[in-house]
Amino acid sequence: MSNYILSARAVSKGAFVPEPGKPLFLEVPKGKPITTGISKFKIKGHQWLERVQTTADARAGRRASEAGDVLVFVHGYNHSLEEIRQRHEMLQEDLAAEGWRGLVVSFDWPNDPERDFDDRTDAAEIANYLVTSGLGLIIKGQNRGCQTNVHLLGHSTGAFVIMEAFAAAEKKAEFYKNDWRIGQVVFIGGDVSSRNLNLDSQAAEPMFRRIMRLTNYQNGFDDVLGMSKRVETEPRVGRVGLTEHAHPKAVNVDCSEYFANLDPASQANKLGWWNHSWHIGNRVFARDLAMTLEGRIDRNYLPTRERRKNELVLRDAPRPTFEAKWFSMVDA
Repeated sequence: MSNYILSARAVSKGAFVPEPGKPLFLEVPKGKPITTGISKFKIKGHQWLERVQTTADARAGRRASEAGDVLVFVHGYNHSLEEIRQRHEMLQEDLAAEGWRGLVVSFDWPNDPERDFDDRTDAAEIANYLVTSGLGLIIKGQNRGCQTNVHLLGHSTGAFVIMEAFAAAEKKAEFYKNDWRIGQVVFIGGDVSSRNLNLDSQAAEPMFRRIMRLTNYQNGFDDVLGMSKRVETEPRVGRVGLTEHAHPKAVNVDCSEYFANLDPASQANKLGWWNHSWHIGNRVFARDLAMTLEGRIDRNYLPTRERRKNELVLRDAPRPTFEAKWFSMVDA
């Protein structure tokens, strides 16, 4: 089993540095640290894409479709590539344990821990790397008939990178003119303005034009986003959720009550600032995310969500009792 990572970090003396560099396509054996000796993990872009597609499609089985699913994870600020690998593996393992049959792929971008958390300059620049080396490969693959389903997961500033990538793609004629599509987009701890996901938002319009659904996981106890709000002035979507004027393709899942009753000691796997990063390593979140990516159950009826008036609230609940039999009847 290998981890597939697209990294836009520069390399100096055989080690990654927190500066933009030529995108590298990495195939890293599971559990193998990424520190030095980076050249042994590099493969060519077309080989990387073929292996990702082949691995994902082989997992599809008959429960979903002949095509597989790929979830591209885009991280936020202050993460080393080794931390990204650990989160990558944790996310893959938890989703698989909750029944998702797809493949996690990570887009790693350079971020300097000495720089301010809310400095958007690098993130906006890096969005172009995601377009040219990430979305670009996806678009070319779809033009050649590739049916693999591609989804995006943005954590913290990674949500901003994703939105900027869609905007950047609209400015490139070869992308704008193509009828390419992304399946699900998911924000966790999303460090973007809640208002920027409204129906009339020009910032989000390029993204919503190309995707099926956006799911925003909100946590009102996210103190990192509280600091971000003081700098950016606009309430962050990962903290306050969507507005009443949100785009109809967007759905909000309020995790605040669930998080408030979640003992950190009860979650064996966790990385990063707890209030801001609890999602990765949490099996209830992974279960809800797995069913979201599968898209078989309407967003309003996932058992891991409780509807309270016009709100969806995350809760700890199993998959539907007889779900497995639904597919055994189809396969019979």
